[in-house]
Amino acid sequence: MGRVVTWDELAALRAQWRREKKTVVWTNGCFDILHVGHLRNLQACKACGDVLVVGLNSDASVRQIKGPARPVNAEDDRAELLAGLGCVDAVVIFGEATPEVSLARLKPDVHCKGADYQPPHGKPIPEAAVVAAYGGRICYIPLVPGRSTTGTIEKLGVRV
Repeated sequence: MGRVVTWDELAALRAQWRREKKTVVWTNGCFDILHVGHLRNLQACKACGDVLVVGLNSDASVRQIKGPARPVNAEDDRAELLAGLGCVDAVVIFGEATPEVSLARLKPDVHCKGADYQPPHGKPIPEAAVVAAYGGRICYIPLVPGRSTTGTIEKLGVRV
């Protein structure tokens, strides 16, 4: 199982992984209410390399992305849950709405995105230029139909 790390700790780990010639995979998200779609996505991300780092949106960035009623769970709780999954090697919290700054800092070998971003018809990937600039690649992960945090919240009958 992984652990929640600071950016300084992650930099030291990244240097170690480079020396060990390990393929570092990054994915990111809000992971507000953990569900099986998240788990399957993270397992697929881990299969793309040796080490999986999860970038977790901070509470402030989740509010910016999802609205003032989110997140449901605080960033420390979300981070600890993610770090407890067997497929996750490290979790780092970042404050921006998109991961460009984080990717430029970590320079993972592989950046995983959901299949809904896959060209030619997918959503735009703001961080694609950053990944290309340092020589990384983007891997597209299939989505798990019918599984989402928003869907879970709607089932509970809560308005957010």
